[in-house]
Amino acid sequence: MLKIGCHLSSSKGYEEMAKMAIEIDANTFQFFTRNPRGGNAKAIDLSDVARFLSLTKKHSIAPILAHAPYTLNACSADPKLRDFAKRTMEDDLQRMEYTPGNLYNFHPGSHVKQGVETGIAYISQMLNEILKQEYHTTVLLETMAGKGSEIGRNFEELREILDRVQLSNQMGVCLDTCHVWDGGYDIVHHLDEVLTEFDRVIGLGRLKAIHLNNSQNDLGAHKDRHARLVEGKIPLEALVRIVNHPALRHLPFYLETPNELPGYKEEILLMRRAYKEI
Repeated sequence: MLKIGCHLSSSKGYEEMAKMAIEIDANTFQFFTRNPRGGNAKAIDLSDVARFLSLTKKHSIAPILAHAPYTLNACSADPKLRDFAKRTMEDDLQRMEYTPGNLYNFHPGSHVKQGVETGIAYISQMLNEILKQEYHTTVLLETMAGKGSEIGRNFEELREILDRVQLSNQMGVCLDTCHVWDGGYDIVHHLDEVLTEFDRVIGLGRLKAIHLNNSQNDLGAHKDRHARLVEGKIPLEALVRIVNHPALRHLPFYLETPNELPGYKEEILLMRRAYKEI
């Protein structure tokens, strides 16, 4: 069965997210751990978590993917911003232990004229300081579009971070279809070659999740502007090939398209119909 969901608002708590997922026929979903622009997270309500765990078990909703706020920049030139990133992620991973066995995704960050090597060093240093053997969450580096001084614009940069993390068994990658397309990887005409390159550089065993998005931009634009599945520059048939590809079809897919719940429900149904059961 296709594992597919979308990004849901976490403002009303865990149980409400599970109910929204059920409403749109999603069997997985993504949410922000806190306001996407930063700030404090809501206090954990243990009764809410218990109801959430009961609902997700009953409806086979898993895994859930928590997304770090956009403001988290682990390789900022400002030490105060790097410290904010560290404290935020450390708090997020502790909170994730209330729903163990799931995924936590973050944008590697922007080095802001310090250079890629310095940025990678800061990111891996932060991960080495906060990851703990006893955690039950897999932390994912997201593939990026390459705008500005973003780290993660290619597979090699992500591999460099992974190589420097001591608890590498707790790490993986989330591939964003809009981002890799904008980053210059032709997943429309050369999907097999892109995946072969990913496997050579990073290893397909590291790929734990996919953000299934279309793009408003042409290949290699380095702009990162998402589009609905049927409206962007990536043909729908190319996205259908992605969800059916033998190396990818077992992974969870998360929609980050510009939609409200009814639109997400339509896209989930669209991809379910296009998914070929084996």
